[in-house]
Order: sequence, then C-alpha cells, then structure tokens
Amino acid sequence: MKPKIFIDGEHGTTGLQIRTRLAERSDLDVLSIPEAERRNKDMRADFLKSADLAILCLPDDASREAVAILEGKNSTRIIDTSTAHRVHPDWAYGFAEMDGAQRALIAKARLVANPGCYPTGAISLIRPLVAAGILPADYPVSVNAVSGYTGGGKQMIAQMEDPANPEHIASPHFLYGLTLAHKHVPEMKQHGLLDRKPIFAPSVGRFAQGMIVQVPLHLADLNGAVTLGGIHAALAAHYAGQDVVEVVPLAESAKLARLDPTELNDTDLMKLYVFGTDGQGQVNLVALLDNLGKGASGAAVQNMDLMLGLKH
Repeated sequence: MKPKIFIDGEHGTTGLQIRTRLAERSDLDVLSIPEAERRNKDMRADFLKSADLAILCLPDDASREAVAILEGKNSTRIIDTSTAHRVHPDWAYGFAEMDGAQRALIAKARLVANPGCYPTGAISLIRPLVAAGILPADYPVSVNAVSGYTGGGKQMIAQMEDPANPEHIASPHFLYGLTLAHKHVPEMKQHGLLDRKPIFAPSVGRFAQGMIVQVPLHLADLNGAVTLGGIHAALAAHYAGQDVVEVVPLAESAKLARLDPTELNDTDLMKLYVFGTDGQGQVNLVALLDNLGKGASGAAVQNMDLMLGLKH
C-alpha cells in the first residue's frame, strides 16, 4: 500500500514547492485539502490523522496546533518546516548530511524538524570544523547572508512583485534582523555546536530564489596551524560520498571572480566554497543553495524519503 502524505499548508510557498515535487511520484498517495477548506479545522484534523506522514508548512503556532491534534496518534509521522521545533530535544533535526549519524536518526524518527534555509548553509560550514576541533566552540562567529525574496513567503512575494501593494518594497536589496535576535540564531548555535550565539546578518535581494551564506574566519584564532587547504580538507572529508552537498575544489574556487546566488535555483543541491589567499590569515566560507530547494522543500522531500525508506 502506498504511504499517505498530507501537506498541511500546501497552498503556501513551501507547500506548493513540495506538492510540485510530489506530483509525478507514483509511489505515494498524496492527500490534498481543497484551498477553500484550508481553514476547516475538522477537515484538517481528519487529513492529519489519516496520513502516514504529515508535512507541516505552517507558521509556528499553527504547527504546534497541528502537532497537538496528533498527540497520542503515534502512527502519523511529522515533518515540520516551521521554526517551532528545530531546537526541541524530542525532534530529529532534518539536515541529513550534518554528521554521520543524522541520516539514520531521521530515518527512524517520528518527529523531524526541517532546517531553515539560512541555518542549513551556516551549519554546513560551521559544524564540521567544530567537530574536527579546528573551530573553537566559543569563536565569535559571524554569519552574513542574502536570500531571494521567496524566503519571506507569500506576503514578501506580494510586496516585492506588486507595485500596487501598499507595502511594496522597491529597493533592490535590504538588510533586516537588525536587532540581532533573528529566530534562526538558536538553531545555528545548537546544531553548529557553538557555545556562543553567532552574529547573524541576513538580507534579501530582488531575485526570487537563491541564497549565499558566508562565514568569515581569522585563521590565527583557530586551533592549530590552520591553512585554507586544511579547512577545505576537513569539509571535504566530512561530506565525502554525499550527492547533495558538494565541497568545491580549491583550484576551482580560486578561478572565480564572482558568485551568483541563483546558480543552483530549481535544484536540491548545495555547494560549499573556501575562499581566501594563502598567507593572508583569513578565510571566507561560503554556502550556495536554493532557498526553496535544499533550504526548504527539497530538504523536506529528502527527509520524507528517508523516513519512508524510499530513497536518499
């Protein structure tokens, strides 16, 4: 019998992307609630309870409500794409390549918290170096990032694309999270194995999809006699054999004059770069991904497949 999948919130940005990815799948029975009934609590509850796996594409509070509906019904497994459960001890963190044990943890978990797009990039760069003893856990990490505006959901999409919108955003690029209290910071700290909160400076550009996440480091403040090559080797060893995360060779990175945040659009891949000049004592670690791919919907489908034992 085919697994029954219910996307709670399928009419939002992330939900629509997941629904599109599953549309051609013949190995799944995807349940779909009519858009006109999306606020029908009884119908939603019935769909949630009848599913083998529910993917929650909802705001934090609505996700918590959906989880509460399923309390005591251990037969329905859950992937939550909101920030509500990403640092909760009872939830597996849905970044399969994070370390060697994560894929198995996701596969056997009932509750999986899908990572945020920014944290996926940041953690992919930070955690391997902390785990390898290269990056001190108390290092004052800074994370600078730019995302396509689809990361802000339907409201921001309307603000960016519709000049008639009263909240129309006309600027080509803007910085936000200015209080340094962005909701992704706890996720970065915990899953990045950091003792100190990173300084996170997110921004949005006038392009729909794509993302660049940067983590600059001073080599003299790291553990041991660290070089660009040593950092690259540690990342390459961590992600060896992975088909979703690629550590770009140093020689290839050195030839680049610029990096396009939209390069991986419409894929579920992520590329990691080590930029710098030997002998200068600095390195800029960069993750490139589609904020709607490995940063959201692509990761959710990957986690679903792991949980159901289908692929990945």
